[in-house]
Amino acid sequence: MSDVVTLSVSDRIATVTIDSPPVNAADHPVRAGLQKAFNDLAGRSDFDAVVVICAGRTFMAGADIGEFDTGIKAPHHQDLFNLVEACAKPVVAALHGTALGAGTELAMACHYRVADKGARIGLPELSLGIIPGAGGTQRAPRLIGLDAAMDLVLSGKPAPAAKALELGLVDEVVASDVNAAALAFTKKLVAEGKGVRRTCDMTPKDAAKAAEIIAARQAQVAKTMRNRTSPLKALEAMAAAATLSFAEGLKLEADISKQLEHAVEARAMRHLFFADREVRKIPGITKDIKARPIRKVGIIGAGTMGGGIAMCFANIGVPVTIIDVSTENLDRGFAVIRKNYERSVSRGSLTQEQLEGRMALLTPSTDYAALKDADLAIEAVFEKMELKKDIFTKLDAVLPAGAILGTNTSTLDIDEIANITKRPADVIGLHFFSPANVMPLLEIVQGAKTSMDVLLTALDMAKLIKKTGVVSKVCYGFIGNRMMDPYGREAERMVLEGATPVEIDGALEEWGMAMGILAVYDMAGVEVGDNTRIANPHMVPDDPSFYRCSSLLVANKWLGQKVGRGYYRYDGGKRASCPEVIEMMHAEGKRLNVPARKPGKQEILERCLYSMINEGAKLLEEGIALRASDIDVVYTAGYGFPRYRGGPMFYADTVGLKVIYDKIVEFGKTLDPRYWTPAPLLEKLAKAGSTFAQWDASQGK
Repeated sequence: MSDVVTLSVSDRIATVTIDSPPVNAADHPVRAGLQKAFNDLAGRSDFDAVVVICAGRTFMAGADIGEFDTGIKAPHHQDLFNLVEACAKPVVAALHGTALGAGTELAMACHYRVADKGARIGLPELSLGIIPGAGGTQRAPRLIGLDAAMDLVLSGKPAPAAKALELGLVDEVVASDVNAAALAFTKKLVAEGKGVRRTCDMTPKDAAKAAEIIAARQAQVAKTMRNRTSPLKALEAMAAAATLSFAEGLKLEADISKQLEHAVEARAMRHLFFADREVRKIPGITKDIKARPIRKVGIIGAGTMGGGIAMCFANIGVPVTIIDVSTENLDRGFAVIRKNYERSVSRGSLTQEQLEGRMALLTPSTDYAALKDADLAIEAVFEKMELKKDIFTKLDAVLPAGAILGTNTSTLDIDEIANITKRPADVIGLHFFSPANVMPLLEIVQGAKTSMDVLLTALDMAKLIKKTGVVSKVCYGFIGNRMMDPYGREAERMVLEGATPVEIDGALEEWGMAMGILAVYDMAGVEVGDNTRIANPHMVPDDPSFYRCSSLLVANKWLGQKVGRGYYRYDGGKRASCPEVIEMMHAEGKRLNVPARKPGKQEILERCLYSMINEGAKLLEEGIALRASDIDVVYTAGYGFPRYRGGPMFYADTVGLKVIYDKIVEFGKTLDPRYWTPAPLLEKLAKAGSTFAQWDASQGK
């Protein structure tokens, strides 16, 4: 046997054990070990049945994603699981932890399945732009029916053990030691004379309704997974389980898998899978640096953002003191937090007891002295420098030595804030995204004097509160909002030129953005960006057309959704075009002598996306962002950029940097040249025929 797979026989039951920490992934050594074990069993007669177990904290949780780029060596997953299923004696899988992807496919190739009550079983391959390609598209419909299998694959969510039992995905759920229970289950099978029960021999129970089920699922995909190929291909493969033989279905699955593995969608999602893990690799954080403990947290500001941040910590059992200027503000903020938790209770994701437990961790106060024993304080108030400086002066006076001072500012200079304290090394930017209790991104802003242990603590904290923490250096807007600035600028400029908000946002949403930029402004409040520009006059060019649409709306008090009108009208909560706003903005464009033009979809996309990419290149050159892949994580986790396009910098590589460079040069001649000068790094890479990915690799970060 191999080091990672062992075979033993006791009391005529063979046990195949996979022990490849941390998650027993189906990489080449595991596959080779399983192949040897089942080939050995084929030549033996000293056993009556087989139990497949996994050591450690989980059953097999996926495969080696890196093999898609390096090449998958034999034995291939399909062949291996066919070998398991072909075993002449009953094979029982003992499932615990998470059986994901190849783990679920292995389990379905076994003849019977016993699961721990805490086990979760799923097929999340679509999150990587691929389909279950190890027999999953053929075995799942045969085992649990077409409709249930399509739900499992399209949702990507693992089914809890109880649901898996209800579906027929497992045969028994146990509360005790799952390996011992699987052994007892196997001995009972043998005693009762039950033989093999191969999934490949089954027929989907709802095969007669296949056409109806497939049509409904195709409509679902068209609505919820626009522009994506892998979901439709997954449906095609699963549909084959109702019409083709198992062998023919496997061939179709293999053909589709091969098509998808190297398509842009799959490459984009693999890129993000690895990029999400790269963000923690920070030069200067060495193994000898230790994070500081976070046992108690203070939040300054009981508004939407402060309350959301407080929930993040209460959710993991950390007590939080929330400071605000009045009990009225605190009462209002606590009511919103309770309402948010009550929503979770109504959805069944939280119990009433858990709600009360989390609320009990939150303490209101109007006195900064209540933070005298806090390990971390996070300021979450309005974007006004003087207000933030005042708060940091108060925090500096009451927080104990070693406490971390965080600011949730989205644009302001963190070094300026840090320098009014006596401990600038303890100050860091913690830019949460609204709603903070939901959005996965946390921009961690490293000031000029922020110590490495504070930075490491922030990265660890992000992981604890289930956020993706990405490090940025200090500049206006950091990574995300700085790149949003030219993106929004072009959208607004095109409205002055003659486009409508519906045309701008429609092009962006059709391309894949979760929401068009002008609709985003309406949702956030049009005045938010306007106030930021007023607070940072040095960042505003001498251009009367610059973000003029937003300032016009603010002047008219048309601030977006909350008042029923902004770029759009909101009647009954529904977004609709507003002729009055369009007329006003087009008239303003004429007044400012903005050249009239009617940009089409392609120009809208190029101006919005290429301006953003150009700014991203500047961030890399300036060292604000460490890696192009970090920018991609920021945009896919916090700004609604479609994951299947890989983020703005990955997308740029797929378009070709020379194509983007040439278009920017062209826009420099036909539009305002002050906004359309290629970033030096973009120009350099474009002329060298290189990519941002290659630049990342050359930096060795």
